[in-house]
Amino acid sequence: MKRPFARSRGVLMLLIGAAILVSLFIWGCSGSGDSPIGPTDQDVSGLSLANPKIQAIIPVQERHTKDLMANPDVIGTAVTLNDKDEPAIMLLVTTEAAGKLAPMELEGVPVQLVYTDKIVAMDGGAIHKTIQTPPIQLGTSGGWRTDLANGFCCGGTLGSLINVGGQQRILSNYHVFEADIVNGGNGITAQTGDFIIQPGLIDVGCNANNAQNVATLVKTSSLPGSNVDASSATVISGMVRTDGAILDVGTLTSATIAASLNQAVKKSGRTSGLTRAKVNGLNATVSVAYDNECAGGAAFTKTYTGQILTTNRGSRFLRGGDSGSLMVQDVTTNPRAVGLLFAGSSSIAVANPIGQVLTFFGASMVGL
Repeated sequence: MKRPFARSRGVLMLLIGAAILVSLFIWGCSGSGDSPIGPTDQDVSGLSLANPKIQAIIPVQERHTKDLMANPDVIGTAVTLNDKDEPAIMLLVTTEAAGKLAPMELEGVPVQLVYTDKIVAMDGGAIHKTIQTPPIQLGTSGGWRTDLANGFCCGGTLGSLINVGGQQRILSNYHVFEADIVNGGNGITAQTGDFIIQPGLIDVGCNANNAQNVATLVKTSSLPGSNVDASSATVISGMVRTDGAILDVGTLTSATIAASLNQAVKKSGRTSGLTRAKVNGLNATVSVAYDNECAGGAAFTKTYTGQILTTNRGSRFLRGGDSGSLMVQDVTTNPRAVGLLFAGSSSIAVANPIGQVLTFFGASMVGL
């Protein structure tokens, strides 16, 4: 979610820019999986989508998702593990009434019920919000230089560095860099060549003159047509570290890794800095309603498939303003990218699989 700043009142407000219906994302709680400290150097890789037990459940989940989500209080399904650590189908519900109507199993597969609030796109440590001396590290506040409308300004996270045809670009979300698609409240729309700044407008009192230009937008309009909420901007020479270092994470490995259930992950973002979680849902289907500019009116609704869910108990992993953060393995040095975070609730977070994102751009990760 981008985070907006109300210029008229001088206070930060959460932009409820999206209502998301998730089919395979898990916003559930799991022990200490949301702790902001204590990295692990091992991944649980045996429970990825390639695992035969997981593959056996996916067709069952997909056959029933549409009917289950016909109830507006059922906002998603996912493949997960139940309380006995058995592969199961997660059902995300927002009311007790929906929970009482939920099946205990589907075609012999156990159902794990998770209560959650609505999921919204996440626009929005102190060093993640302040201006850096170039070349900057990523995982920092940033966004479109003119991301303001209707008395608000917005921003999110400059997530990571990718390579597209030999050109280094900053990776973030569509709704952070180029969601302004109507003249509306500011009389302009996002265009290729527009400046991307650091920090974002929300952290410089809505005055872009207090920020620095670090990249130029390459408008690719990933939404509503593609399956990722992603955008990129060409680095201005000398403004971003060429090794792609991320605040509190460091450099990455250029290779990526697929998500797996119980996998330990971390991210570095504008609002909550370095935080940790665990993957608890695979192959998610989510429906997200987007605004068409900062604090603007409804524009369109997008349904995603094949997404990743993680724990986000008490919004300790992902908060407003963290949109665009890169989700990586929770290992000490040179982690591999797992996904691009873009949405969440107070109990779960949602990420595009990094493979889908890189394929959309024809890109590779910048790393060792």
